[in-house]
Amino acid sequence: MIEKNLYIKTYGCQMNVYDSERMADILKPLGYTLIDTPAGADMVILNTCHIREKAEEKVYSDLGRIRPHKDEKMILAVAGCVGQAEGAEIMRRAPYVDIVLGPQTYHRLPEMIARAQRSKDKKEGPGRGILDVEFPIESKFDHLPQEHTTVGPSAFVAIQEGCDKFCTFCVVPYTRGAEYSRPISAIHEEASRLVKRGVKEITLLGQNVNAYHGLSPHGEGEWGLGQLMAHLATLEGLFRIRYMTSHPRDMDEGLMMAHRDIPQVMPFMHLPVQSGSDRILEVMNRKHTRKHYLDIIEKMRKHCPDIALSSDFIVGFPGESEQDFQDTLNLVREVGYGQAYSFKYSPRIGTPGALLEDQIPEEIKSERLGRLQELLFTQQKAFNESCVGKSMPVLFDRRGKREGQLLGKTPYAQSVYVEAPARLYGECLEVKIEKASSNSLTGIVVTTESE
Repeated sequence: MIEKNLYIKTYGCQMNVYDSERMADILKPLGYTLIDTPAGADMVILNTCHIREKAEEKVYSDLGRIRPHKDEKMILAVAGCVGQAEGAEIMRRAPYVDIVLGPQTYHRLPEMIARAQRSKDKKEGPGRGILDVEFPIESKFDHLPQEHTTVGPSAFVAIQEGCDKFCTFCVVPYTRGAEYSRPISAIHEEASRLVKRGVKEITLLGQNVNAYHGLSPHGEGEWGLGQLMAHLATLEGLFRIRYMTSHPRDMDEGLMMAHRDIPQVMPFMHLPVQSGSDRILEVMNRKHTRKHYLDIIEKMRKHCPDIALSSDFIVGFPGESEQDFQDTLNLVREVGYGQAYSFKYSPRIGTPGALLEDQIPEEIKSERLGRLQELLFTQQKAFNESCVGKSMPVLFDRRGKREGQLLGKTPYAQSVYVEAPARLYGECLEVKIEKASSNSLTGIVVTTESE
């Protein structure tokens, strides 16, 4: 088999990271090996995200940078949500792109590559690219390789995909399709294979992961996310279970109790609220109120008093008044977050929000985002500083840039830097936290293993 070089650039969310890993798995039997640069690649895949501001232009900018490296042999593909939403336009603006595919069709990549190669052999020239963005009847998960090519101490497992919520700012229902939950047995088999290869922490992924309702192992009904995590917790060697991203409408008592009853479920929850204003939440079609969200937080803290919380916020949604924005700041003060993500609203073509009147001027959005982020960063730094002097279990899942440096995560998803020998990579050990910043912690391993 002829060895070939594969370069994948991943944009956006953890689901895209998972998808990129699985694309590499699909292409490995064809002789493709991952490299770190598009120069010298036989195939380049841009696995795109449509959520953030100017997502499409970032893709075209990267295509322009890659084009000088593109020779006759290179196959250039645009995958992911921008490919799904903008496929025909990509083919028009960048006719040198060979393949455009959506996030539901990458299991068909070998067939697409064969077709693209035949087109190159016939010297059909640019503008004859392959566009595959139809939502298939079959689930892509049923056609993915069983084995993961690249495995470390932590791994992602997609359990749910798509969204039926139709928030007015979001393109996910249009690019990822309707909600779909994988069967319990398929998830358990994938997780079991990963654990046997040394994975100690699994993050369960979904656009609305807590909407999960998969067929139970014996087909006698459906289980929710809490039941799934209890089932996975029986895997010997699996130390940690995480999940993201959740929707407030899908929080149930069983999931909350899983945080209380299952030691492997980490005391961390990412629960996007987007706004603290009931008026804006209604225009966003979020299907929850401020009180509903705060009630969830109160219940979660009763079940798991030490839980750390994370959220997403959109600033400057059409019609947002200063009072609406103050409602958001007040909610942040009331909840207290360990970390959070905040963004200026940007219209996404094809969503109802893009058609709303009273779009907020850019300078107001920027000013409000600055105020919100100052508050969120203050909370995040305070949360990190509260850990100084404590000993916490840290799973070392990354190697540092410096020789003798390892990085890991606490149960609360904080990054921790330590000076430690390479043999501790993949271990979960107690670390005494000595320093804290707004973004990370620094500590020392307090076990004799570090000596």
